[in-house]
Amino acid sequence: MTRTLLSLPPYIRSRLADALATGGLAPPFTEFSVRAAIGGAEVPPDLVRVLRDWEREGVTGRVASLWIRSLGEAASSVERARLVWTGPSAKGLLSRNTRQVYEELVRGARRTLWISSYTYFHGPEAFRLLAKRMDELPGMRVTLMLNIRRSSGDSSSLEDVVSRFADRFWKEDWPGGTRPVVYYDPRSLDRDGPASVLHAKAVVADEERLFVTSANLTEAAMDRNIEIGVLFRDRTLARTAVAHFRGLVDQEFLHRLPNG
Repeated sequence: MTRTLLSLPPYIRSRLADALATGGLAPPFTEFSVRAAIGGAEVPPDLVRVLRDWEREGVTGRVASLWIRSLGEAASSVERARLVWTGPSAKGLLSRNTRQVYEELVRGARRTLWISSYTYFHGPEAFRLLAKRMDELPGMRVTLMLNIRRSSGDSSSLEDVVSRFADRFWKEDWPGGTRPVVYYDPRSLDRDGPASVLHAKAVVADEERLFVTSANLTEAAMDRNIEIGVLFRDRTLARTAVAHFRGLVDQEFLHRLPNG
C-alpha cells in the first residue's frame, strides 16, 4: 500500500487526497473514476486495489485523505529529485511535465526566482506568467539570465547590440509593470568569438527548489519537443546554484542589461 502511494508524484497524491476529502472520489472505485479525480494521469493498477481495500476496512474518504497527506509530508523530507519530461507520454509511466513544473515553480515562489534560458520566443507569452507573478508580489526578486547574439553580418559595437536588445526586450517582450534584473554573457557578442555561450537552462525558486532542464522558454520546448530535466527539492543544492550565478555576476562574467 505505502509503496503504491509513494510511487505517485506529489502533485498526484495531493489531487487524490483532495478528491477523497471532498467526496469527488468515492466508492465504487474504478480506474476511470480515479483517473478523472487525478486529472487524467495514468493510474497504477495497484492504486484502485488499495482504495478498494480501504473501503472494505471501513476507511472513510476523509481519513484516507489525512493518511495520504501525512505520507506525502513524510516522503517530502526524503524525495529530493524527480525526472521531468516534455514530449509523448509513454504508456504506464508517471512523470512530471516541463510546463507544469515550470509554472508551479513560478506560481509558488514568494521571495526569489533565478531563471536562465538560452533563448525564448514570443516574449509576451513566454514571460506572461512570470510578469503576472511579479506584479502580484512586487517585493519578490527575480533574476533572468539570457543569451544575446548579434545577427549575421552585424558589425555594430557590443554596446549598440545590447542597447537594441534592451530596447526591444522592455518595449516588446516584457509584458509586466514590475521588471526583473536581466543579465547576459558579453562573450556571445565578440565579433570573432562564439555567438552562443549562455546555454544553462534552470530555475531556482526561493533558494529551495532547483529545476535543471534541457528546455528553453519556448512553446515547443515546453509542450512538443522531447526534453528532459530534473527537479530537486534540496535547499543545499538550490543555494549552491544561486551562489554560482551570483559569483558569475560579482566577478563580471555576466553583465546587467540596461533597464530601459
